[in-house]
Amino acid sequence: MKRLMLKTLAAAVAISAFGVAFAQEKTIKFTTQNPKGHPLVMGMEKFAEIVQAKSGGKIKVNLFPGGVLGGDAAVVSAMQGGTIEMASMNSGILASQVKDFEVYDFPFMFANSKEADAVVDGPFGKKMHAKLEPKGLVGLTYWELGFRQITNSRRAINKVEDLEGLKLRVIPNAINIDWVKALGANPTPLAFPEVYAALEQKAIDGQENPLTVIAANKFFEVQKYATLTNHQYNPQSVLISKKFWDTLSADEKKIVADAAVESTAYQRQQARAQAGTALDAVKKGGMQVNELAPAELAKFREKMKPVVDKHGAAIAETVKELQAELAKARQ
Repeated sequence: MKRLMLKTLAAAVAISAFGVAFAQEKTIKFTTQNPKGHPLVMGMEKFAEIVQAKSGGKIKVNLFPGGVLGGDAAVVSAMQGGTIEMASMNSGILASQVKDFEVYDFPFMFANSKEADAVVDGPFGKKMHAKLEPKGLVGLTYWELGFRQITNSRRAINKVEDLEGLKLRVIPNAINIDWVKALGANPTPLAFPEVYAALEQKAIDGQENPLTVIAANKFFEVQKYATLTNHQYNPQSVLISKKFWDTLSADEKKIVADAAVESTAYQRQQARAQAGTALDAVKKGGMQVNELAPAELAKFREKMKPVVDKHGAAIAETVKELQAELAKARQ
């Protein structure tokens, strides 16, 4: 009888221990707008792999590429509510939460990816992400989308005037709407999952995105012309829901944070490697690609300057801090 009781007790302890272990297991839904094969998704896959290894499988990361969980605005809302745990998106989109993030969408702010890395990986980038916590978001690291280019289905863009009247899809925030207006085009804010269909149906004439995005989403099927302008560089904020973050133990937080940082070098490497192959892909897809002459690019900058000045005035201290970091990076 005593032996039976001991066995029963041991079984109860084992079941209890199993229950505690099971309760500690966590699942992360990690989403982005781009499809499988894009460098952002490759970064997500690397992150999931590192988390799996570091947690011994107790933290599982399920990936949802291709915007299947909704556009960025919907995803931000879901993260704040705790129904989506993680996402990667253009940092400038977060201006809807903290206005200072507009600075990441300023045209011609970064000259190259080396400058961008120095800024976002340093004190400035960390300070910016810290501003998101009161909004229910935790910034873990920055990945790369790349420099943006303009595509359209109407005509080759050889000078600023060629943009006049074109309906151009933009990321739905104020600075992007204003710079497109400044170039004489008609801005059409759209969530990214809607862009391909809008191009196909001729609801819009064009859009602007890095070459890796244009290639991965096969915009060459519905766009004829691409103009290499490098007018914007997009850091990508890798975010986690604060509601979910606060449920993690200190050890679990370290696993997730370390995995985010460790996957960053790999993700950026993939983004930069694919930038060249993406150019070949869009050409093979039938797009006519041209570069603006230096004099025309200077006109682009000049047209956009009043927009930068206008939006910079509202976040003057943040702009000053960013410019100071850029000055250090350029020494």
